[in-house]
Amino acid sequence: MAVRLALGPLLYYWPREQVFDFYKQAAEWPVDIVYLGEVVCSKRRALKLDDWLAIAEELSAAGKEVVLSTLALVEAESELKTMLRIIENGDYLIEANDMAAVNMAAGHRPFVAGPHLNLYNQESVSLIHNSGAIRWVMPVELAKETLQAMLDSSPSELETELFAWGRLPLAFSARCFTARNAGLPKDDCQLRCGDYPEGIIMHSQEEQPFLTINGIQTQSATTYCLLDAVAEIAEMGVDVLRISPQPYHMAEVVEIFYEVIDGELSVEEGIESLRKITTSELSNGFWYGEAGMVWREVRNLIS
Repeated sequence: MAVRLALGPLLYYWPREQVFDFYKQAAEWPVDIVYLGEVVCSKRRALKLDDWLAIAEELSAAGKEVVLSTLALVEAESELKTMLRIIENGDYLIEANDMAAVNMAAGHRPFVAGPHLNLYNQESVSLIHNSGAIRWVMPVELAKETLQAMLDSSPSELETELFAWGRLPLAFSARCFTARNAGLPKDDCQLRCGDYPEGIIMHSQEEQPFLTINGIQTQSATTYCLLDAVAEIAEMGVDVLRISPQPYHMAEVVEIFYEVIDGELSVEEGIESLRKITTSELSNGFWYGEAGMVWREVRNLIS
């Protein structure tokens, strides 16, 4: 079976109509799986759960597998109640991004183990599988050798998904970096993250792009791209590649990945096309066991 494409959950805070329009377009894209819901901050309430479910219904009617994602950092009882409603939705698979969500789902319904669960070895993957996970998303900082070792001893029925495109979701904090950047307290953030549709780039003292702040989330400044490793990933037995939403050129990004997987476009042509429509430098260092911000040129990999 060919590697499938997934559209990951939206990590930014976009206006309500933009979100609806985005997923209306996504229904026509060659992705097999679409993750929906708020992962970063519960204060982002432009869409309620019923809105996400309405979008899910439309995507499902378009033939997509829909997965409802949960918060990665739970800090309040109200967030637990919302999480329970998501898990008990009855119609769609859920992505557990916090162990509270795993605990709620375990023994009751299957789930996807999200990339924020810190599954760094085979023992943790086995534990999450025994709790009901039918797919797991590898933490973004692991290298291919580590993944191969984990795949060699993973249950054959457990699917594996890799983050393959987008600003890497690196960490979460109880503090809101975007609010602090605006000189505001977290409790009165005024939803300033809505002013930055793909986060705020932070620079080093040498004025080099270093990280991206997105509310309470820290992301990479570079755009992670595993397009060069598609053939290798398929041979390893990976089932799904995740493309993370961005505000620009998403249809083109998805199409490029689809055509490379399908053999209609070469890796070199695909990466050249991606560079033209990306607002940051590309990186793939983590996959090759190097610093995450590094990019290893394709020509070095095939020579």
